[in-house]
Amino acid sequence: MIAKVFSHAVLGLDAFEVAVEVDISAGDFSFNLVGLPDAAVRESRERVYSALSNTGHRMPAQRILVNLAPADIKKEGAALDLPIALGILGAQGRFSPAALEKFSFIGELGLDGAIKPAPGALVLAQGVKESGRPAMVVAPEMARQAAVVRDVKVHAARHLRDVIAFVNGERPIEATTVDVQMLYREASQYADDFADVRGQTLAKRGLEVAAAGGHNVLMVGPPGSGKTMLARRLPTILPPLSIEESIETTKIHSIAGEIAPGEPLMATRPFRAPHHTISNVALIGGGAYPRPGEVSLAHHGVLFLDEMPEFQRQALEVLRQPMEDGQVTISRAKMSVSFPARFILCGAMNPGPGGTWEDPADKSVWSSQKSKAYRSRISGPLLDRIDLHIEAPAVKVQDLARMEPGERSEVVRARVVTARRIQQQRYAGIDGIFCNAHLTARMVREFCRVTPEAQTHLEGTIERLGYSARAYDRILKVARTIADLDGAPELIGIEHISEASQFRNLDRMK
Repeated sequence: MIAKVFSHAVLGLDAFEVAVEVDISAGDFSFNLVGLPDAAVRESRERVYSALSNTGHRMPAQRILVNLAPADIKKEGAALDLPIALGILGAQGRFSPAALEKFSFIGELGLDGAIKPAPGALVLAQGVKESGRPAMVVAPEMARQAAVVRDVKVHAARHLRDVIAFVNGERPIEATTVDVQMLYREASQYADDFADVRGQTLAKRGLEVAAAGGHNVLMVGPPGSGKTMLARRLPTILPPLSIEESIETTKIHSIAGEIAPGEPLMATRPFRAPHHTISNVALIGGGAYPRPGEVSLAHHGVLFLDEMPEFQRQALEVLRQPMEDGQVTISRAKMSVSFPARFILCGAMNPGPGGTWEDPADKSVWSSQKSKAYRSRISGPLLDRIDLHIEAPAVKVQDLARMEPGERSEVVRARVVTARRIQQQRYAGIDGIFCNAHLTARMVREFCRVTPEAQTHLEGTIERLGYSARAYDRILKVARTIADLDGAPELIGIEHISEASQFRNLDRMK
């Protein structure tokens, strides 16, 4: 007898339906899995055997063949344990075929029959919805996240016995329901606040400009000056995530197994801070079965690279494509997977290898050859994609006690949201342009028009301070953002150009 049970598996950022077909026929006992299973799927026969035995069901001493359709797509993970076990029982006549067709079953089985969670609950639930199935059965840890998807009933079962009784109509399992708006409100609070940072007025202003225009930023300062503290508070002044952005962010983190069981929805902007020893694959994403990397986990948020010159040159260079395109495409022999990666890059570095502006031990100063070699570890093409260079000098300990707390994040965020709203209206209808940082060179000429006085001042500043030619467009884009923070006058004024030119320190220190 042949039984068919439906499940779903993750591929990239989407899910596809898997039909688990089980055929039990006469012959010596054997258990074969076909349909491109990976090692974890192949090992399911041992888990399923023990789970069935420990729930009072015997594996038939016959030839068992399990086909995972579609057969040309690789299946990975242990989430197919539950449908395989149910398929074996269905092939023995324990269920009516119609009873199994209504659900998608997803879950790993313990040897005692307990159902364990699988990563990607939100993605899997969306896949169930798109396949037209009205309901799904999952582990309790997956239920609240999966229930965020509307029009799919999510039933949480702790044990294989519960699923068998539920499918046979002997024991009901209530569908899990969640209030998405309430979850969003509960999860949208940040633990950090901009007011925690004492001093660093210029650096905080620079981060406000970066948040308002979506600009990438590089902070330069000695150890202990507060660069990491500032970077961790950058997400708190970014515009709040929309519900759609929250769900997309949750999907990425869910696939990567980064969501805690009690956190069904991410409503704060992600902050990712990988160590400088990170590999290219971990940073950009990939692997035999493509998984999102740090750049995708930072989608809609901040990617913070502390001690940026210490990162491998090749790892830094792979950032250029996602910074430009807002996504990562990973190609393999039989598949091509794309992950979103639109983030704000926030880098931090010391002034030189000695760690300070001037190192008495070897007389290395900011303009010395040793310091220039240290800064050159960040390539010109990558630096070209960073609009703001912010100096973060050390704050004296005696000054910290006398300084008053700064503005709270919510106050700064209100100005940022207003500036972003102006940009959305300005670039409405232009594909791929959401804020000033995304402007191309041609668009800079169109949208970053300046007054005659500001143009004269800009040309004089570039010549006097020795800025590079590529700094011209960068200054204009940052000045456009500063003007937006001031209420978006049609023409950029001299005061906007003057402030924007302060944020190009690395250009004049070559």
